[in-house]
Amino acid sequence: MRIVVIGGTGLIGSKVVSLLTEHGHEAVPASPNSGVNTVTGEGVKEVLQGADVVVDVSNSPSFADDDVMAFFRAATTNLTEAAKGAGVGHYVALSVIGSDRLPDSGYLRAKVAQEKLIKDSGLPYSIVRATQFFEFASAIADSATEGTTVKLPDAGIQPIAAGEVSGKVAKVAAGAPINGLTEIAGPEVFTMAGWIQEALTFREDPRQVVTDPEARYFGEKPGPKGLLPGEGAELAKVKFADWLPANPPVEE
Repeated sequence: MRIVVIGGTGLIGSKVVSLLTEHGHEAVPASPNSGVNTVTGEGVKEVLQGADVVVDVSNSPSFADDDVMAFFRAATTNLTEAAKGAGVGHYVALSVIGSDRLPDSGYLRAKVAQEKLIKDSGLPYSIVRATQFFEFASAIADSATEGTTVKLPDAGIQPIAAGEVSGKVAKVAAGAPINGLTEIAGPEVFTMAGWIQEALTFREDPRQVVTDPEARYFGEKPGPKGLLPGEGAELAKVKFADWLPANPPVEE
């Protein structure tokens, strides 16, 4: 099959392209660098010509509330319209577990809007919802740091390796549309503070992590279960303690 991967050069997309190629598909990475801009529509119709499947794993360059909503509305509208025009038979998108439970988060509201546009498009579709990636631990810590303390909300979290998310997305893309949602999460439940503290301790980072009842995550107080998967979610295999030694932080 010819499968176009929007965001195909990023963390998830590059792995999806590699996996699909290994399994004999014609996987085409598409991004602004390759002349495909889903927000403006540039190159979208052209890259989808002859495609059997489109996979959207792209993300907004800005997480400000208005910016991220504008990004997902414009990109998804342009993609779905072009996919219908090209006769694409399967639209796959990556989303976030808990999106519809956390309306105070501008980012998650935008993901819900994206999902609705896909569902209402009339295209056969599959939406893969995933939990937060192991790779996000450093960024989460940095965004919540005050002095030498990291303040995080009281939240349960079930993080996952990006590679396993990519594997799930690639598998779904190569299969039949489910016309619904499927979830994938990591194998272990942490508190958010416990997860981030484990990451910092392993990397000999002296910052201390505390749970702050007033702290927010993407503008939301998730609570103990807001970010956790529902019943029936697929659980990944790689544990965080095994992933850490194989994934040193990027040198700046």
